[in-house]
Amino acid sequence: MNGLFRRDTFTGFGPCSLTGGEFPLFGGRGKAGRLRAVVCRDAPRVPGVYGMVDAQGTLIYVGKARSLRSRLLSYFVPSRPDKAAAIVADSRRLVWEPARSEFAALVRELELIRRWRPRWNVAGQPLRQRRVYLCLGRPPALYAFVAVRVPSTATACWGPFPGQRRTRTACDRLNDWFRLRDCPEKQTMRFADQNELFPVSYTAGCLRHEIGRCLAPCAAACSQADYAFHVSAAGDFLEGRDRTALDALERQIAESSKDLRFEQAAALNERREPLAWLWRHLERLREARTITGVYQVRDHDGGLSWYVLHNGVVRRTVRVPDDCDQRQKLMNDIRASKPSAVGVPGLNEVDIVLLVCGWFRRHKTERANLYPF
Repeated sequence: MNGLFRRDTFTGFGPCSLTGGEFPLFGGRGKAGRLRAVVCRDAPRVPGVYGMVDAQGTLIYVGKARSLRSRLLSYFVPSRPDKAAAIVADSRRLVWEPARSEFAALVRELELIRRWRPRWNVAGQPLRQRRVYLCLGRPPALYAFVAVRVPSTATACWGPFPGQRRTRTACDRLNDWFRLRDCPEKQTMRFADQNELFPVSYTAGCLRHEIGRCLAPCAAACSQADYAFHVSAAGDFLEGRDRTALDALERQIAESSKDLRFEQAAALNERREPLAWLWRHLERLREARTITGVYQVRDHDGGLSWYVLHNGVVRRTVRVPDDCDQRQKLMNDIRASKPSAVGVPGLNEVDIVLLVCGWFRRHKTERANLYPF
């Protein structure tokens, strides 16, 4: 199987997309003992990214470090985790690239994973998870559905979401809770308030109406206004305005557990968990929309860097000049080139959005260094 799929020989990390420049690489070649000696001798105690290269010249792993020396030495301790041991066993070359700060290293790591797609990296791989959108649409009776690309029939969309199967499960639970249809588009919709010359008794197209999980707009079992109310409630949940669905399920689970009805509690939890996952993911994406401005970071050498963030996406980075007039001119240029407002993140942007959002969640005090445009 070796050689069946082409892999580029590693010659260097390549240019940084934010600065346009290419940074010098440091490191050495050899087996574990030789690589450890190189780290002890040359690795600095500064933030940065590092890579492991195998005997065929393929970059097999990329990581980031707050301190390159400490992180790289952790690969050579006897009690290292199995994954770290396997990476070291496969490696014949170790390289590293210092970064200005830990935040710079974090952004650079994601860029390198997406560029080189090392086989030992899981997070950040563009092809490891197929991302999809959750849409609300397809009139006349709107409902939630999953799509790889947002179709013209969608009136609103949210996401992207990691994992098509998990998102579809959450979508099914959403339709069940708000009693929205999930039948094919070819199914004819008949609302109760539609005037008909000769009244006819219709039968629902599936069993969901019988078990209380669909309003059955196909069988004239609800009015158009009643169905629209449930669609609006689903939209409020997805927008984060109303978490009544989760509160109700959690209350029912607590009551069932108190009455020792554990099987019922487990069944309710199976309904709650996908909705809770949906809520948490959308909450992170909503939070990312607030991460807009110039983020000032203190570099390890004492200087300052500005990162231009818009809706959680890093658009640009510059070193802050010492001269006050030049600094003001730079800020004016940044404000003049502010991107226009955007909706949901693109498929290629969601990883960096979640990365930046996670950074500010872990370092809450850093919000004070985010200045509005």
